[in-house]
Amino acid sequence: MKHPCYLLLCVLLLISCASKTLNSAHQREIAFATQRLGEEYYNAGNYTAALKNLLDAQKALPNDPYLHDSLGLVYLARQRYDLAEHHFKTALTLKPDYILAKNNLGATYLRQEKWALAIQCFEDISGNLLYATPEVPLSNLGWAYFHQNMFKKAKQYFIESLDIRPDFLIALHGLASIYIETGDYAQSLDFLRHELAKNPGAAILHSDLAKTYTALKDFDNAKKSWNVVLKLVPNTSFLAKEAQKNLFELD
Repeated sequence: MKHPCYLLLCVLLLISCASKTLNSAHQREIAFATQRLGEEYYNAGNYTAALKNLLDAQKALPNDPYLHDSLGLVYLARQRYDLAEHHFKTALTLKPDYILAKNNLGATYLRQEKWALAIQCFEDISGNLLYATPEVPLSNLGWAYFHQNMFKKAKQYFIESLDIRPDFLIALHGLASIYIETGDYAQSLDFLRHELAKNPGAAILHSDLAKTYTALKDFDNAKKSWNVVLKLVPNTSFLAKEAQKNLFELD
């Protein structure tokens, strides 16, 4: 027969273990909620609040690949490319088939002008039939080759991207940029007029049209296009600053 003290000790140990398990599960539940809150702040553009919540969540979820991907996105938005790269790589170490994290790592390489590394990431993704938005890595490949002045290959990938999603602005802007960069201004003009007839609110294409008019020395129409850009974007945006700078130079 067991001694009563021994039985009491066993009961206390069981209660203690159960309590620790419940506390651990509760902490993880709170961490997941904090992570979701951080991701909502990121989507709203509040990167400071996003980072605070995601770092809090990381204390209880240090090996969650999705959390590391979210942290990488926040650091990418804040232009801390070294930290973004670290978290995307960590996400891929924890989950090697995490396609979104690989695309985000490639985007980070693009920002750092590490073209060869970016191409490697995007080529890996573009051949994956499970990727939900293949037009994105294809367009990113186009930009990686564009920045290496490999315009023929860049054009190929932009067109492949548009074959999947004809209204994809990043790829449309890429094609226009190739026409402008290679001096094919007539093609650029026809292409941009056609696309803007379908999507007149695409500020980035109006900026491409302004650049095309400037290259053709049609300065009046260039000014009109830059003024359209100013009407479409916030005053503090990069495009607004570019428009203001070009309007000043054209006066």
